[in-house]
Amino acid sequence: MKYVAMIYGNQAKWDSFPAEAWPEAIARQEAFNRRYRESGELIGAYGLADAAAAQLVRREGGAPAVTDGPYLETKEYLASFYLLDCDSLERAQEIAADMPFADVDPVELWPVLHESAADV
Repeated sequence: MKYVAMIYGNQAKWDSFPAEAWPEAIARQEAFNRRYRESGELIGAYGLADAAAAQLVRREGGAPAVTDGPYLETKEYLASFYLLDCDSLERAQEIAADMPFADVDPVELWPVLHESAADV
């Protein structure tokens, strides 16, 4: 079963994180990524740009109509997501709880209900 684990953040949170702590934080996250890639349970880990870079795309008259995003007005926004492939929900929960900062901020875990065929 596949799961998406999502991390939320905001600019104030990133700004309050001491600059000298970033190298260790990144190293901890990379160690997490490496551990679960090697186990085959982490399919991908994706960090997103700041919310100011988000765009909303609609179709108007058959062409893209692009406006500034994000879609929701909120302080918190999706900062990164991880695609997991686990044997059980319990295993996905264990991996989410092993995220380096899961003791400070929660990790949102969603089951992936279906996947488009890759050969279509």
